[in-house]
Amino acid sequence: MKTIGVGIIGFGTVGCGVARLLLEDGDRLAAATGCRPVLKYVCDIDLKRPRPVAVPKELLTDQADRVLADPDVAVVVETVGGATFAVDLMKKALAAGKDVVTANKAALAQRGPELFDAARRAGRSISFEASVAAGIPIIRAIRDGLVANRLTALTGILNGTCNYILTQMSSTGASYAGALAEAQARGYAEADPTLDVSGEDTRHKLAILAGLAFGAEIALDDVYVEGIAGIDPSDIAYGAQLGYVLKLLAIARYVDGAMSLRVHPTFVPAGSPMATVSGVDNAVLVTGHAVGNTFYVGPGAGMMPTASSIVADIIDAGIGRAQLTAQHMAWLAGRRATLPILPLREIRSRYYLQFDVRDQSGVLAAIAGVLGRHKISVASVLQHEPMQPECVPLVITTHEAREGDVAAALEEIQRLPVLAGRMVRIRMLAPNQGARA
Repeated sequence: MKTIGVGIIGFGTVGCGVARLLLEDGDRLAAATGCRPVLKYVCDIDLKRPRPVAVPKELLTDQADRVLADPDVAVVVETVGGATFAVDLMKKALAAGKDVVTANKAALAQRGPELFDAARRAGRSISFEASVAAGIPIIRAIRDGLVANRLTALTGILNGTCNYILTQMSSTGASYAGALAEAQARGYAEADPTLDVSGEDTRHKLAILAGLAFGAEIALDDVYVEGIAGIDPSDIAYGAQLGYVLKLLAIARYVDGAMSLRVHPTFVPAGSPMATVSGVDNAVLVTGHAVGNTFYVGPGAGMMPTASSIVADIIDAGIGRAQLTAQHMAWLAGRRATLPILPLREIRSRYYLQFDVRDQSGVLAAIAGVLGRHKISVASVLQHEPMQPECVPLVITTHEAREGDVAAALEEIQRLPVLAGRMVRIRMLAPNQGARA
């Protein structure tokens, strides 16, 4: 029976989950894999605050260098987070001859090539299944299970906080502020939720997935992002009347040699699998030229789902599979393509457009006229009784149109005297085409 020494650096929520699995499930893991992971250290600068797992005192340390210097530690699990100290720590671990396992999406999205190159120079590996979608083995699916495919599309719900907020707004009619407060009360959102609700967390994850799927070098600036903070319950309600559910989607496309990478609120057909993903769950739809569409859904955050993926990576490193993958897979081994990014103005999508307009004749004709001049075809119109004196909500959905044309049309409509209030644009997935947006 092979044993592998493990040092955990970072004793927060995820570190606690990993320690629990290693301490409580070592025998089962050994029987299943022929490799016994043995917890050697748990390192953190604060070892006094209560944790939900009991770790023997002799395994606790506040000295990371002690973990890196011990020859009995073969795998270092980094759960510190961030893209500065954590990156330096991982590079030191690699240089010391350790394999690294991490859930650090920020480090990988911002400095991934630097880390992978350091691993290659050291002859070691960096495994990162838990960095995207926590308990869903989406990295393995793309890297290994779909290797025969030329992947052309990814569509994902990659942030549980945003999905919970939008689910509550859809199911209860809650305001954005009310749904966010509930998410915070339940522990699904941070006190400062900006990273999640701005779409930045999802942006990091999409950069990792798209780079892996398309074998490309991707910078965060290549990924367009819009968050959910401006979403109004009325738009969710109007979308539901039209047969759509609102989700924050990560969308990556590879078409005609160029990539399109974006994160934004999107209306999804109510009958599609993506629309049924509720609460804090995540989901990813992957499209390959041979297999077609494959769909993955499960817990996208949390102590034990994340720990589940980390421990799977520990086993991969322990049996040598992670090192072989790092040596042979082009994206990890430094053979990354440089692909052009399709400008946002050139993407094509369907659109939900909502206008607060004056309650007078000729309004629809004026707005439709502008859309028509910009080659935008109207698919449906929804109009209700005035919400306030002399102000009527007008909802228009379009057929597929070019983003640049829609932006130009909205700029012109903004100047029309018939507009009495807000104007909203939300992109839509086409019915029965879950892999397109």
